[in-house]
Amino acid sequence: MKRTVIRPRDSDRATVLLAPIATERDVFALRRHAKTIADAVGLDNRDQVRLATALSELGRDLLRPNTMTTVFTVQQHPPTLHTVMRWTDDRAPSTESLTAVTRLLPQTRYDPSLAVPDRAGALPVGSRVGRIEISCPIPELAARDLDVRRVLAMVEADTPASAIDDLQAQTRDLLAALHEAHAQRDELERLNEELVETNAGVMALYADLTVEHKDVVERFDQEHELALALQRTFLPADLPSSPNTELAVRYLPATSMTEIGGDFYEAVTTPHGLLLAVGDVVGHSLQAAMVMGGIRHALRAYAAQGHPPHLLLHHLDHLLGLHHRGWTATVCIVLVEPGNQRIQVANAGHLPPLLLNPGAAPRYLTEHGPLLGLGLPHPEATSHPVGPGGRLLMVTDGLIETRDSDLHDRLDLLADTAAAGPEEPEALCTLLVETFGVEPEDDIIVFATRLHPSESAARP
Repeated sequence: MKRTVIRPRDSDRATVLLAPIATERDVFALRRHAKTIADAVGLDNRDQVRLATALSELGRDLLRPNTMTTVFTVQQHPPTLHTVMRWTDDRAPSTESLTAVTRLLPQTRYDPSLAVPDRAGALPVGSRVGRIEISCPIPELAARDLDVRRVLAMVEADTPASAIDDLQAQTRDLLAALHEAHAQRDELERLNEELVETNAGVMALYADLTVEHKDVVERFDQEHELALALQRTFLPADLPSSPNTELAVRYLPATSMTEIGGDFYEAVTTPHGLLLAVGDVVGHSLQAAMVMGGIRHALRAYAAQGHPPHLLLHHLDHLLGLHHRGWTATVCIVLVEPGNQRIQVANAGHLPPLLLNPGAAPRYLTEHGPLLGLGLPHPEATSHPVGPGGRLLMVTDGLIETRDSDLHDRLDLLADTAAAGPEEPEALCTLLVETFGVEPEDDIIVFATRLHPSESAARP
């Protein structure tokens, strides 16, 4: 085999060997040169053998009387040894050969032969070009001491050997590869034994944890049921009976929360009319439920004293700041005046109540003040007329708030659904819960009221 050693230039790449391949002896020599160059640039023994074996396999597969060339090039940045096999005829590597080489060196790239016909459609001589490139990254530690001139010196010192010498060297590489494969097999068998033992231990631990987890789940379920039962004791046992007024309420605890919430509602008869309220203590815990119970009982006490709605909010705000510092809550209060033809609304940061007057579009009563617990003043209640058979809907945010939807869109949907729904409050609550309350992420309260004018108010 004739070879050409090319001196490096001052560039990023330097060609260290150009070897023509035309005979079986050339293939043996190519293998030897590949190991020499791979060793010179610092590839480990495994990569040296892989590169030499890959080139030997491709060389025999592509061997033809027409010469094929193999070029070894050292690149400085990034440090890489490039090996390129080129030919100018219609030969191509077999699928078996290319698959074997790619398995050894995944960075192998094969460009199929390209044919460039002339204007008459004929293929001129030399128009077919085939190319296989194998790129081997040079380890970082070896790259620090990489000297192309030293590589050239090792290539020049690589004197031709006999076919027997080349065959013996190839046999030694094969024996080394077999020894490494056996060592890897023994290591895999040892790791498999450890894995079997570990898996047995994990299964035993899983069985123990399953028993413990069952006990924990049962205790948690019991404690959660007790907490929910305690929360329900903070809510009204029933709704008051008021002339010409229909009331209905639904309360649903969250299905996905591990702790209880602070949603509440209230309905109480006062000297100035029927007082309706819906609120939500910010947070989810047993303590939030305790704060909710305190607010609700205080609301009943203050309402019995005859305070107007905005003063009720003022007293509740003062109570939070005095006994539950750091807690906040939203509360919407509606006072139905005697005669059931007007309502007064005072809202502390809660969702606005929805007024559904017969023959009119649904309307949210959006006037509101700040949350409770901030120590801020609350505006006076606003007054709104209610037509005969008018309905009022008050809800907590768990009914309509979801993570992937806009709140205003959900409020609009709620208004449209309520307006088209049944006029009877019980049926309306059922519809809204079935429509919006499937597996709620937060507690839900739906409080519906229908007002009919009293006989005295109806007479002229």
